[in-house]
Amino acid sequence: MLSKRITVLQESITIAISTLAKRLKEEGNDVLNFGAGEPDFDTPQKIKDEAKKALDEGFTKYTAVEGIAPLLQAVADKLKRENGLNYSPKEIITSNGAKQSLFNLFAAVIDEGDEVIIPAPYWVTYPELARLNGGIVVEPKTDESTGFKLTADELKRLITPKTKMIVLTSPSNPTGSVYSKEELEAIADVLKGTNIIVASDEMYEKLIYDGKKFTSAASISEDMFQRTVTINGLSKSVAMTGWRFGYLASPNKELVKAMNNLQSQSTSNINSITQKASIVALRGDVDAEIESMRVEFEKRRNIGVEGFNSIEGLSVLKPDGAFYLFVNISKIEKDSMKFCKELLEKEGVAVVPGVGFGVEGYFRFSFATDSATIQKGIDRIAKFVKENY
Repeated sequence: MLSKRITVLQESITIAISTLAKRLKEEGNDVLNFGAGEPDFDTPQKIKDEAKKALDEGFTKYTAVEGIAPLLQAVADKLKRENGLNYSPKEIITSNGAKQSLFNLFAAVIDEGDEVIIPAPYWVTYPELARLNGGIVVEPKTDESTGFKLTADELKRLITPKTKMIVLTSPSNPTGSVYSKEELEAIADVLKGTNIIVASDEMYEKLIYDGKKFTSAASISEDMFQRTVTINGLSKSVAMTGWRFGYLASPNKELVKAMNNLQSQSTSNINSITQKASIVALRGDVDAEIESMRVEFEKRRNIGVEGFNSIEGLSVLKPDGAFYLFVNISKIEKDSMKFCKELLEKEGVAVVPGVGFGVEGYFRFSFATDSATIQKGIDRIAKFVKENY
């Protein structure tokens, strides 16, 4: 009954863990959920006020598929102001979250047998989108020695005549690693002379710590600009997960037209109220609130890193961005699914097994919750490790 194409899709392990944790909590269990990639902060008031205004003014009709003109201009202005990228509004599409932006991109460019280089650990959706469209996933395993980042030398080794795309995520989900300008320049040098597309997922760009600087892949050179599709949104840095706002930008007008056609036949425009509200965030009106959240995330990161590194048998690299810790449990347990399942059952702590991100011997811990809960969760994990390992 089902198509062959749909049967290759696996359920998102992050959503599955979060859903299970919520269900257990609703049943009366004492569960601490560190599985979801969702800020605990509320959406800034100015954004909510703009949404209310849009409702009161009756802005509730269909819009252009790619988004209203003021919104597209706001995205273009943001990319130029903050990332040094010169896109015209006609080179931008807004979608129902960056996940739909990625879906559109993979569907528009990946054919049967095309190879997609996706460095592991990776966000769980990338390989599923490649396989859904008949692509072959190439998974180079990065490790702590490179800060979980793909090196230019490794990329050079992986490229074949069938390579169609490489996915770069900075800051990374699940590791929080951030590619430096120099690292991106080295990758750009390897890609020169090829037709390989770069999908640059920059969703966590505003969540950077220790004074580090964020660099957009497309800003490295004209060659990188032409081959890169920049993907971003407001879910993480502006606490707008439920609003479903993502966007992509590319100077390839043929590609943009194809993705716009696809979206026109699937979801059409995103929520009209979200479009109006998102302009406020994009033009910088809530930058102070974004910085306040970033500062708090950095404090939470420090609590988490210190806590996990004090547990015998566990360790974690200090991430430069995002709001995740990728905790190494390989000294005590190679089977991350077993570890996480028993941790949830015995201590009521939900974390995501590393196998879901393509790497065993780790789990992902989201610190997008308050400091007291983070410390309580670490204490429970310490107790679990001591009693079971």
